[in-house]
Amino acid sequence: MRDALAGLTLRGRAFLAAGGTAIVCAILLGQSALTRVGVLVLVLPLVAAFVIGRGRFDLGVSRTATPRLVAAGQPARIDLSISNRGRRSTGALLVEDLVPYALGTRSRFVLQGLGREWEREVSYQVRSDVRGCFEIGPLALRVADPFGLVELRRTFPGTTTLVVTPRTVPLPQIPLGGGWSGSGEHRPQAFAAGSAEDVSVREYRRGDELRRVHWRSSARVGDLMVRREEQPWEAKATVLLDNRLRVHRGHGLASSFEAAVSVAASIVVHLEQIGYAVRLVTAEGGGGGGEHGGAEHHTEGMLERLALLAPTQRALLDAGWSGDQNRGGTVFAVLGSMEPSDIPALRRIRHDSSSTMAIVLDVEQWAGRAPSADLPSPEAAVRGLGWRAVGVGPRDRLDTAWQDLGRHAERGAKSGAR
Repeated sequence: MRDALAGLTLRGRAFLAAGGTAIVCAILLGQSALTRVGVLVLVLPLVAAFVIGRGRFDLGVSRTATPRLVAAGQPARIDLSISNRGRRSTGALLVEDLVPYALGTRSRFVLQGLGREWEREVSYQVRSDVRGCFEIGPLALRVADPFGLVELRRTFPGTTTLVVTPRTVPLPQIPLGGGWSGSGEHRPQAFAAGSAEDVSVREYRRGDELRRVHWRSSARVGDLMVRREEQPWEAKATVLLDNRLRVHRGHGLASSFEAAVSVAASIVVHLEQIGYAVRLVTAEGGGGGGEHGGAEHHTEGMLERLALLAPTQRALLDAGWSGDQNRGGTVFAVLGSMEPSDIPALRRIRHDSSSTMAIVLDVEQWAGRAPSADLPSPEAAVRGLGWRAVGVGPRDRLDTAWQDLGRHAERGAKSGAR
């Protein structure tokens, strides 16, 4: 009852004040009819508070987001299920699912009295232009009497997570050189004489299955020889995203950093679709980037990482990951402005990789400054280190720049062949 009285609305408090005033005036003036009116006006909010206060709500709330990962600018559906496991309630119920501001306005539903074993499912859409991870919920319930004299607010715990990934652009097919490597015991080898049989066997090791013994080679060599375990070659690629704050310009959605995240996400999705085993690294190194893999959940993991990626205050570009020869492959870099201290790292990556390609953002355009005719373009400085690079501005199309990068790769492959 105490909670219900604390939930009196302005109208309910006005009724109490008016009823009390009417009773006092009726006593002073000797008007019995006015007394009855005052008692009625005074008792009405008290009765409403008593009825609303007796209500006990035991609601079951569950919600799901479909899909759990959604690209920025695309809608997602939230399915909300509400069930009543308590007693029957009276009055109107205003249900409000708390939604972060970035996902739009809060979703509100008006429900009439809940009966026993009552259950209802409702759906609504959310949409965000900002990447990130958002918590939807909890559920807020507002209980009011029909006269609007008492209103109680209760919150039911439980949230669900919606991950908004960066926007991606479909990229066209382009010739990509390098990146192919073998795994397991079978490695590409060159031999001048003999047959393939000579390089597809090895000495017997304890624990090898006897059915793998190659008897013809064993008879020729004089020792037991077994067939090698052959593993298929796979195309490997590393996507490097320079997320240092110092190499980007602009603020919010209009910044070069957000453009770089979108470019990296588009490259990751495209490479996975054409069969590359992709890993993602940042200016802070390869930690948390995940292993190579082509499964769908691996792509989702990298997109989720990009959805949460923030700029770093790191001064230098970490290239320690490029020394891992077990990965190798092609490196696709998304770079901001290049500083003299970045040259050793870019040279090391170029030396350790079979092929290096870069999309260089002209960050000065994001700052509203026109490119200087006296200074070389940002991509020219990267090309000087042996990379194949193209520049991108805020008004340039990514798919067109990707095609230009493919033409650079094709010309490089032809010149290498000559």
